[in-house]
Amino acid sequence: MRYVFDSFVLDGATRELVASGTPVRIEPKVLDLILHLIGARDRVVSKDELVEAVWQGRIISDAAISSAISAARRALGDDGQEQRYLRTVHGRGFRFVGALVETASEAPAPGGAPAARVPLRQEIRYCRSPDGTRIAYATAGSGPPLVKAANWLHHLDFDWESPVWRHMFEALTRRHTLLRYDGRGMGLSAWDVTDFSLERQIEDLETVVEQAGFERFAMMGLSQGCAKAIHYAVRHPERVTRLVLLGGYARGWKRRDNPDGSVLRRAAIEMIRVGWGGTNPAVRQLFTALYMPDAPAESQQWFSDLQRKTMQALIYPALVAVVALLVVTGLMVFVVPQVVGVFAQSKQALPLLTRIMIGTSNFIRDWGWLALAAGAAALLGALALLRDERIRHAFDRRLLALPVLGRHLRSLDATRFASTLAILVGSGVPLLA
Repeated sequence: MRYVFDSFVLDGATRELVASGTPVRIEPKVLDLILHLIGARDRVVSKDELVEAVWQGRIISDAAISSAISAARRALGDDGQEQRYLRTVHGRGFRFVGALVETASEAPAPGGAPAARVPLRQEIRYCRSPDGTRIAYATAGSGPPLVKAANWLHHLDFDWESPVWRHMFEALTRRHTLLRYDGRGMGLSAWDVTDFSLERQIEDLETVVEQAGFERFAMMGLSQGCAKAIHYAVRHPERVTRLVLLGGYARGWKRRDNPDGSVLRRAAIEMIRVGWGGTNPAVRQLFTALYMPDAPAESQQWFSDLQRKTMQALIYPALVAVVALLVVTGLMVFVVPQVVGVFAQSKQALPLLTRIMIGTSNFIRDWGWLALAAGAAALLGALALLRDERIRHAFDRRLLALPVLGRHLRSLDATRFASTLAILVGSGVPLLA
């Protein structure tokens, strides 16, 4: 049926909500909730009935129901104060109170049945990276090719039906042939991997593009995918027609001047090692709250499930370590020198930060290999010295005496000790012989 109220048109057949002629983005469960309340608008609908009708009787908390009601009100331009459409009857449930007109859907399919939305389809295939790692990739839609570089936490099949990503995939595949892939150690790609270096990840992207047969295409990078998209564009400028970047960064968290943030990241890695893959969702819920604190309950539940389905507990710390040390040196080596000529032609005094960037680019291009070799030699020498117990103890004492870092290191060690002790006690290992 088709429901018209004020400036809204809600079509139950096509599952579309339109406000003043503009489609409204709405999650499937929230749409189901509105449709059920409209269908039972002559009475108050209890929470138990909503759980049975919308969530098929699954165990859903009151907070999740309240979050879904709030999302429905936002979609309808309503709120908990006015309650123009969705009214809360305290102690009893909810009721749709808006005045509406009910008509038949406008787009009947052959045979008189309402036209259903064409399901979004993708074709999943597999290929092997140069080091032999199996990589899963998928294509969908039609039109000019668009490649999405892999970011953190993804699963080709699970993402496809998610309330977080589905609306974006639907929009992109209407006008493009979208190519996605699961990065090594994630989703449908091989999990038994030890090399997560940026070089291997770029090789995965290159392999997927070749297997898909794309010659020239637009490239999209989200979050950690931005660095991969930039590196690929620098290596293959003749193939990338456009570069779309969202939520990226030039320095990983270990390269930023934020010691408190670094401590939190290390503590998070330890929590993941202990609790990521278990049945208790506490650790995954913590990350869900950090990444999407205001998301509807359905999206938060999906993100928590995605963390469990995407990768093993011990793989994530390895990926975090690679991302943390990631600095987009390709920009300094290849991109900056190409734009220096533009500054030179202007014949104007350059800002200090611009001069520093150009100088850094020249240094990396001319002496980067030597600095890398010197750093490696210094690291090896330091490791050799730290094999001496007296030197190692003296180094640790100086480290712990630092005003900020020392306190955080002690806190981190205490956290690691507590987590290890909890595992031992939980496993029944006696603490005293």
